[in-house]
Amino acid sequence: MVEVAEKIRVLEGIRPGHFPLEELLASGRPAVLRGLASNWGLVRAGLNSGEEARRYLASFYNGKPVDYSFGEPQIAGRTFYTEDFTQLNFTVRRDRLDRILSEIESHLQDERPPTYYVASLPVESCMPGFRKDNDLELPAQGIDPPPSIWIGNRTIASCHYDAPNNIACCAVGRRRFTLFPPEQIFNLYPGPLDPTPGGQAVSVVDFANPDFGKHPRFREALAAGQSAELEPGDAVFVPSMWWHHVEGLSPFNTLVNYWWSSMPEFVPTPMNVLYHAMWTMRDRPEREKQAWKNVLEYYVFGPSERAGAHLPEQARGLLGAIDDTKARHIRAMLLNKLNR
Repeated sequence: MVEVAEKIRVLEGIRPGHFPLEELLASGRPAVLRGLASNWGLVRAGLNSGEEARRYLASFYNGKPVDYSFGEPQIAGRTFYTEDFTQLNFTVRRDRLDRILSEIESHLQDERPPTYYVASLPVESCMPGFRKDNDLELPAQGIDPPPSIWIGNRTIASCHYDAPNNIACCAVGRRRFTLFPPEQIFNLYPGPLDPTPGGQAVSVVDFANPDFGKHPRFREALAAGQSAELEPGDAVFVPSMWWHHVEGLSPFNTLVNYWWSSMPEFVPTPMNVLYHAMWTMRDRPEREKQAWKNVLEYYVFGPSERAGAHLPEQARGLLGAIDDTKARHIRAMLLNKLNR
């Protein structure tokens, strides 16, 4: 496994509903929240045994089929690509959660088991009642993101970024998080935008055995990276757009995470901008791209009030603050233009 320059900073003695969320967001830096979920029922069950943790999870399951990733033993837990990067090295299947838990259990002693990975399963739709004794009480912090649960064996989520902020709680087993700030995208060698193993582009660097001949700039990423190994009950705050590589270190692992955006619901994901910009700007002549770069700096990436500051408020239109009404207008305008 690669070694990065720093350890993720650690905050001690914090509890659900009473931790410095505003400070975390303002800092823009990751942090390990040591023992944040230590009183959860699932954490306590897992500390007794993996078998008890699986029984605990199954006790909340309402029988709805769930999607999961299945990989042959040779992928060694790394849900990724085939050699030519045109297909994924695993299949997505659908089954009952209790049967998936039994399959994981049947391979616990295998030196190299098949990969089973239930990823980002919405807790409230499939495990009603689970949240009562397993929650961070985030409404007390002014947000209420729905939790998702991740269940598997020694899985590896290749390095990627997410647009929302994230608090991930290690509930059963141990996990290693390796994080990089957003500007390291240039040194992490992102793979295809489609297909992707989990919805986002991932680094194609094999963190277990990096090839610095193919990926020499990865050394620069390592110099800027941060890492932490989480014990059951620990959590990590991953700020928006930070790259993170996540490894399950135990034969059975469960994680619960909370994603939330810093923007209102009427503001869509900037990923839409990325695709549109690739389509409309990326391949233009360099002088045109530079001109558009200035336009975007003026209207988008500079101070939000700059473009309309010299105009009377009633004349600013879309140059003023975006609200739900303006968001609807923009959406209708874009749909009209795209459908021409």
